[in-house]
Amino acid sequence: MSYDIAIIGGGPAGANLARLLDRNYKVLLLDRRDLVDGEDEKRTKCCGGLLAPDAQQMLGRMGLAVPIDVLVDPQLFLVRTIDFDNSLERYYQRFYFNMDRKRFDEWLISLVPGNVDMAMGCRFTALSEFRDGYEIAFIFKNRIYTEKAKVIVGADGAWSKVRQQIYGEKRRPVRKYIAIQEWYETEETTPHYYAIFDSQITDFYSWTISKNGKLIIGSALDPERDAKEKFELLKHKLKEYGLKFENCQKREGAYIIRPKKNDLVTGNDHAALIGEAGCFISPSSAEGLSYAFKSSYALAQSLNEGIEGFQQRYKKRARSIARNIWLKQAKSIVMYNKTLRKLVMKSGILSSDVLF
Repeated sequence: MSYDIAIIGGGPAGANLARLLDRNYKVLLLDRRDLVDGEDEKRTKCCGGLLAPDAQQMLGRMGLAVPIDVLVDPQLFLVRTIDFDNSLERYYQRFYFNMDRKRFDEWLISLVPGNVDMAMGCRFTALSEFRDGYEIAFIFKNRIYTEKAKVIVGADGAWSKVRQQIYGEKRRPVRKYIAIQEWYETEETTPHYYAIFDSQITDFYSWTISKNGKLIIGSALDPERDAKEKFELLKHKLKEYGLKFENCQKREGAYIIRPKKNDLVTGNDHAALIGEAGCFISPSSAEGLSYAFKSSYALAQSLNEGIEGFQQRYKKRARSIARNIWLKQAKSIVMYNKTLRKLVMKSGILSSDVLF
């Protein structure tokens, strides 16, 4: 075999796994972006760039601290929740790291040890299974290359090609959304993160985030239900609400999923799925970084005990991650039911008074 382990996807899940694997393994890390030279702007991931407390805690447990040059202004300590359905507003204390997502990914890649072969700017296309592993095919500068590996790891996001080729249509996640974000010039720096609920726009949620003199407006939308029109409606309502923004700088989008219990999968004897590829993402907030770190850490532990039988060990370790996601599923029942959300917000439970 050319490699012991081939990791498809160099985002937080894939990079963290590559960092943690035993250095005796021969490892290939492949990503379609070039996260090494820092010039591949068009490959910046569509993401709000907020590091939630669960993700901060997991980084701390792994002995990592986010460099200051990854962070941006302002740092955020409040969530301003707007419920357009019930004409309600509340503030909730929440401690996020506001960061540049591209720099964050580049920092994680910089921690990958030298024994890992990094294939940046390569697009994974296909895999074929052999008795002892997989052969993968990928494109680099319009040329097709192939490599063999004993274990292939899908860390390639919500619409994972690795997952699709292993399982086909039978394990494709059902609830798919498209996250759309636009970046605007603004004269105001908003010192909190807006979380917006409006069933006219989406049965999930929308958001705004200030970041280095720009305002990000985003929403998780049903791609089958006039997503562009719903996004325009969101912007119209936010302007009526008093937000000031103009001159769109850029627009970006990505698929995200809201997992149900049966969507979570860990792979097979020669393959593993981590992060969003395994549907490890919060169904209530779409927060995925903490699950990227947790699932990649669990897989690294399992592989470092030996390739033989790693999948059963990984599946066992992933149970606690799955339980946490199921709890978030229960939370989402309250969050996305207009009547229940109204009762919680009107009660003021866990909300914060503001002094401005």
